[in-house]
Amino acid sequence: MITTHAVGAAKKDLVAGLVARYVDPDSDDGLHALRRLGAEAPGALPRRVVVEADDPQLVVGHHSFRPADLPDVLTPAQAATLLQVDEDAVLALAEEGRLPGRRIGDEWRFARAAVVAWLSGDADG
Repeated sequence: MITTHAVGAAKKDLVAGLVARYVDPDSDDGLHALRRLGAEAPGALPRRVVVEADDPQLVVGHHSFRPADLPDVLTPAQAATLLQVDEDAVLALAEEGRLPGRRIGDEWRFARAAVVAWLSGDADG
């Protein structure tokens, strides 16, 4: 088998040139010959794709997912996301003393574990 590297041309260019030279794709006979050739080609199905990568752990067709680590200390916006409410609701609950949190200067911070415990009813508040 001649490789495209040995010939110095891309495979699609070689195929296009051969079809143009030996087959008339505009005629019914030419199209029939191309269909027959495609069906008889060794290894026509399934088509195989080869990917070469520098990364030895690259796996084509698969993925892996590792969620980001959740912070132990939450901002009001992160607490609102965790509770699926508006940030204003989190701040109002914190100001009322109903949501466990600490004011540090002008900022509120919430322990994720305390917020989850509060939500589940396991904490005072």
